[in-house]
Amino acid sequence: MQLRPSRVLKKLRAGKLACCVKLNLTDPCVAEIAALCGVDCIWLDREHVPCDLQEIGNQVRAAKIHDVDTMVRVPRGSYSDMIHPLEMDAAGIMVPHLMSLEDAKRVAWQTRFHPIGRRPIDGGNSDGAYCMISLPDYVRQANQQRFVIVQIEDPEPMEELDQIAQVEGIDIILFGPGDFSHAIGEPGNINHPRVVEARRRVVETAKRHGKFAGTVASFDTLAETAAMGYQFINVSADVVILGEEFRRVSKAFAEIQ
Repeated sequence: MQLRPSRVLKKLRAGKLACCVKLNLTDPCVAEIAALCGVDCIWLDREHVPCDLQEIGNQVRAAKIHDVDTMVRVPRGSYSDMIHPLEMDAAGIMVPHLMSLEDAKRVAWQTRFHPIGRRPIDGGNSDGAYCMISLPDYVRQANQQRFVIVQIEDPEPMEELDQIAQVEGIDIILFGPGDFSHAIGEPGNINHPRVVEARRRVVETAKRHGKFAGTVASFDTLAETAAMGYQFINVSADVVILGEEFRRVSKAFAEIQ
C-alpha cells in the first residue's frame, strides 16, 4: 500500500503546468465541482477563511474522489497547524509570509520526515492509510509525494531569497503580488516596478536552485505568467466565479425590462 501520488508533483516534475483554483467556501460540494472540472489542485485556506479542520478534511476527501490534489494554506501557529492538513491527506501545504532563511529552515524541519526534518510521526490518519502503510514506507513516500510551499509576499525575505531557495524540503516558492504590493505601501498596484521585479526574481531564483515557482494570475495574464517560467499557477476563486455569474444573471434580466 502507498500514499496517493501527488498530481501536482507529477505534472511539475514532468515540466508541465499545474492548474490551481482557490476556494473560500467550505462546502465539500464546491471542492467536488472544481475537481470534476479537471483542475489539478484546489487551494483551501486556513489563513483567511474561518473553517475548521473537519471542513478541511471533507474537502480533501471530495477532491481525492476524482484524483485531484488539495493544498492548504496554513495559519502561522504551532507545528500542529502545519501537520494537521498533511495527516488529513492534503497533497501539500502553503506557509504564508515567509520572512527569512531561518523561517524557511524551521518550516522544512517541522514538516518533513527524516532525513530532512523531524516532523512528528503518527501514520494512523488518512495519509498513512490508518497504519496500513509501514512506517519506513510512510516516511519515504510522504517526503516524495507531499509538497511544501512557502509564500514570498514581503520585501524582507528578498535579501535571502537565494539561500531560501536552497533549503531542502521546500518544493515551491510562491510569489504573492497582492500582499507584496501592500507591504511596500502600494496596495493593489501589482504592476508597481518593485512588484514586477520581485515577481521576476522569484521565478528566476527558484529555477536556478531546482525549485518550482508558483504565483497567482488572471485569465488575461496566464500565458504571460507561464512564459516567465511559473509552473504552479492559481487562477480565480469560487467566490469570484459565483459573483461574476450572479451579476451576469441579474444583468440579463435588467436588459430585457
